[in-house]
Amino acid sequence: MYGWMGKILYVDLSKEKIWTEALKEEYCKLFLGARGINAKLLWDLVRHGIDPLSPENVLIFGAGTLTGTLAPSSGRTTITFKSPVTNLYCKSSVGGQIGTRIKAAGYDHVVVLGKSKKPVYIWIDDENVEIRDASHLWGKKVGETQEIIREELGDKNIGVASIGPAGENLVYFAAIMVSPYNAAARGAGGTVMGSKNLKAIAIRGTHKVELKEPEKFRELALKVRDALLKDSGAISLKQYGTSGSLGAVNELYVLPTRNWQLGHTDKVDYITGQYLHEKGYVVKHYACDGCPIGCHLITEVKEGKYAGTRSGGPEYETLSALGSGTEVYNTEVIIKANELCNEYGLDTISTGDVIQWAMECYERGILTKEDTEGLELKFGNEDAMIELIERIAYRRGKIGNLLADGLKRASEKVGRDSWKWAMFNSKGLEHSRVDTRVAKAYALAFAVNPRGPDHLHTETFAEFGASPEAVELIEKITGDKKWASPYYVEYRPEIVRWHEDCYAVTEALGICVFTSTAAYAVTPANMAEMFTYATGIRMTEEEIMLAGRRILTVEKCFNVREGADRKYDDLPWRIMHEPAPEGPIKGMVTSPEELNKMLDRYYELHEWDKKTSWPYKETLLKLGLKDIAEQLEKMGRLPTKT
Repeated sequence: MYGWMGKILYVDLSKEKIWTEALKEEYCKLFLGARGINAKLLWDLVRHGIDPLSPENVLIFGAGTLTGTLAPSSGRTTITFKSPVTNLYCKSSVGGQIGTRIKAAGYDHVVVLGKSKKPVYIWIDDENVEIRDASHLWGKKVGETQEIIREELGDKNIGVASIGPAGENLVYFAAIMVSPYNAAARGAGGTVMGSKNLKAIAIRGTHKVELKEPEKFRELALKVRDALLKDSGAISLKQYGTSGSLGAVNELYVLPTRNWQLGHTDKVDYITGQYLHEKGYVVKHYACDGCPIGCHLITEVKEGKYAGTRSGGPEYETLSALGSGTEVYNTEVIIKANELCNEYGLDTISTGDVIQWAMECYERGILTKEDTEGLELKFGNEDAMIELIERIAYRRGKIGNLLADGLKRASEKVGRDSWKWAMFNSKGLEHSRVDTRVAKAYALAFAVNPRGPDHLHTETFAEFGASPEAVELIEKITGDKKWASPYYVEYRPEIVRWHEDCYAVTEALGICVFTSTAAYAVTPANMAEMFTYATGIRMTEEEIMLAGRRILTVEKCFNVREGADRKYDDLPWRIMHEPAPEGPIKGMVTSPEELNKMLDRYYELHEWDKKTSWPYKETLLKLGLKDIAEQLEKMGRLPTKT
C-alpha cells in the first residue's frame, strides 16, 4: 500500500494478547484514514449499549493517511471511543508527535481492548510490542510519567501518550496527553484509558511512508505549504497562537464571561496572546510534527507566587474557560491553572465549565461553604480556582468529587434548577467557548455535533468574516459575501454542512484543521490531489468531500444505534432561553424555534429524516453503508423516504 502502512495493531489487555490485521483496502477508499477508519472500526468493534468504562469499550488511535509525509501540518492523530460523558460516539484529535511515531512503527491504527488486572503501559518498538508493568508510574503526573518511560527505554525521542491522576481517578473529563502540552481532551478518553488500567502507550519506529508518486506529491505539498504561510489566518496563528483571537471575539460579544451570563469583558486585554507576548510570558513557540506554522506557545512565570510555572499555551479555550468564564484575569494564575490541568491530565474546557457553574451555584446560595468545605467560590477567586483543580483531579472532598463527575451529573445531584446554568446539552458534554446565542453557524454545528456542543468537530470560524479568505469562502458556499457574519440564521445549514465534510476529510488525512477551517490554504481540491499522489487512489474534490460526508454519517449512525434522536441535537438551556444581556447583541438568543428551523434545513441537506434526525435507508445505501443500514433496520431505526 502507498500512504498507509497497511496494518492495524490490536492489544487486548484482558487476555494479554497482541496481534496485527491488514488494513482493509475498501475502508481506505471509503473512509480515507484516521478519523474515518476509526469511526468504522468503532462501529464494528463496540456493540450497542455497553458501559463506556467497561472492558468492552475500545480506544482506537489512528494516524492520518498523510501523517509522516511533507503535507503541511499533517502530524495529527485521532483517538476514538465511546464516551463516558455522553454514552455516545466520541473522537478526540491531537497533534504533537504521536501520529508520526505510529506510522514509523509500521501501523495506521492502534486498537486497545479489554482491561488489565494491574497498571500497565504498552511499549511498541516496530514489530516488537509488549505489555509492561506500570505500577511504579501509577499516581505520577504527565510530565514525570513521560520522562520515566523515556529514561527506562533509553530513548528521549520516544512518543508517549499517557494519563495523569485525573484519568486514574476516573474524572469524567480526563485527557490523554501526548506531551506535557498536547492534549486529546474532549469526551474523557483519559477516563476510558484509566478504566483499562492503562497508564501510557510508548512508541518508536524506523519505517518510512511510501508514496505512489513522490515527486508530484512533494511539489504539491511544498506549494500548499507556501500558500498556507501567506494566509491571513495562518499568519495570526504563527504570531500569537489561538490566544491572539480573544480580543476580536470579545468585540463581537461572543466571548463567554461569568459562566455565559455575559459575552464581553472589559478586562480582555489581560488574557490575550498579545498581552502574553508584550509582558514576556512567552518564552518560545513550538510546532507539531510536519507543521510550518508553530502556533503553540510555551509560557513561563519568572517571578512572584507562581515563579517557575511553565505551560504550553494557554490556548484561546483555556484563557476563556479559566479566565473570562471564572472572571479570573490574573495572567499568572491562568498559566498556573493551565499547567496543573496538563500535569493532572484534565480537559481545560470542562474544568473551567464545572468551576464556573460551581461559582454561580455558590453566589446563588445553592452551594454553601459547608458544601465547598471552606472554599469561597465567588467569581474572581483565584486561590479557590487553583485549589479546585487539584481537588477535582484527585476527587478530594465533597466538592472535588462532585465536580469530577462533570456538569451533567453534578447538576443532577445538586438539583434546584442548577442545570439551567450548567453549560451542557442533551448529549452531556460541556460547551466550548463561543457564545452560541449570537454565533448562529456555531450554534447549529454545536447542536448537531455527535460528540456534544463544541467546536472541534465542525469549526465554522469563517462565519465571522475575520479575513479576506474567510469572506471568500462564505461567498463560495452561499453565493454572497454578506452572509459572512455570525448574527444571521440564513445559510447557516449550508455553511455547517460544507465545514463538516471538509473537517472530516482534513482529520482523516491527519492534517490540522486550522489549515482548512481557520486558515484556508488547504482546500478540498488540493487535499484530493495530495491524497491521489500519496495513495494512487484517484480522488476528485467532489469525491473526497463525499467521503467526508460518509465519515460523518457513520459517526451519526453510531449514536442512532445508541438511541439518540432529534431531541439530542439541542443547546444548553441558557443559550436557548436567556437572551444576551448587553451590547450590540442585547436580546439575542438561539431559541428552540430558531434552532429547529436550521435543523430542518440541515437534515434536508443530509437527506436525513426530519422527525427523528436518522439517516434514510436510501441515504446510507447511496453512501455505500449497506452493513450499517442492515443493522439499523433490524433495530427499527432506519426510516425510508415516503
